[in-house]
Amino acid sequence: MYGRYSANLAEYARSEAKRIREEERKTDELLFSKELHPYRGRLSRILVKFIRPFWDHTFARLGEDWVFLFILGTVMAAVSFLIDYVVFNCFRARMFLYDELLGDMHWSLQLFAWVTMPTLLVIFSAAFCQWLAPSAAGSGIPEMKTILRGVILKEYLTWKTLVAKIVGLATVIGAGLPLGKEGPVMHMASIVSTMMMNLLRIIKGTGDNEAHSTDLLAAACTMGVAVCHGAPIGGVLFSIEVTAVYFAVRNYWRGFFASLVGAMFYRFMSVWFMDVDTLYPKFKVDHNFPFPYDVLELLPTICIG
Repeated sequence: MYGRYSANLAEYARSEAKRIREEERKTDELLFSKELHPYRGRLSRILVKFIRPFWDHTFARLGEDWVFLFILGTVMAAVSFLIDYVVFNCFRARMFLYDELLGDMHWSLQLFAWVTMPTLLVIFSAAFCQWLAPSAAGSGIPEMKTILRGVILKEYLTWKTLVAKIVGLATVIGAGLPLGKEGPVMHMASIVSTMMMNLLRIIKGTGDNEAHSTDLLAAACTMGVAVCHGAPIGGVLFSIEVTAVYFAVRNYWRGFFASLVGAMFYRFMSVWFMDVDTLYPKFKVDHNFPFPYDVLELLPTICIG
């Protein structure tokens, strides 16, 4: 520095410090960008290149959350209908084995077949879940309550857990066990929501937003009753009851919209794929006389609500 920078030593020191700070800032930005954008394969980069402009000019302007919840509702309606279809065919196969194939044989052989098939289905369900994803065991409601409170549970929101949950639930209900779909479907909807959020982050090139992810998970939990019984209002109330002590007001409409879409598509699929002429009530009640209530019963019933 002697002779060259002696006259402007202070100015040189300031410029050198500015250059060092700029290099450190660029290094930090590079490291931060690598954390947010992990390595992608060639196919992934090509898809992002073409899908991101389409998303920005269409769905992003319509409202990303509502489009996200609409897609989530349709996907979960299809998953719930698929499980019902597998369960229905398991029952048909059991009756076919009992009546058609072994109908003319000894009753002991029929009894053996009647007991063996559901036993094998239960064993297959337990073995498949234990082999692929042990975290798929159980209803999933306690885990979702824990996740919504901010605790990170590994392997509970992965595609392996989703596959094990679908296969295990379909086979165990198809075996005839008196189990409900509400809790497992709630867990499945949360997994699908997480996978869709990860895909959306890749498309948009953004990082993780924990608060927004929690809101969408809370909305996804309303699918438990909605796509099982076609009851959107019941789905929202069930989600509030079993998943959260504090339920943000902004999630009410999100949850209701998602459950409404899921319930609607779930009911429509019975018309499209099950040879049903029109929509039918889930629990049909027939009364043989025109007014089945006593007038005195109505007042306490209204008071109860």
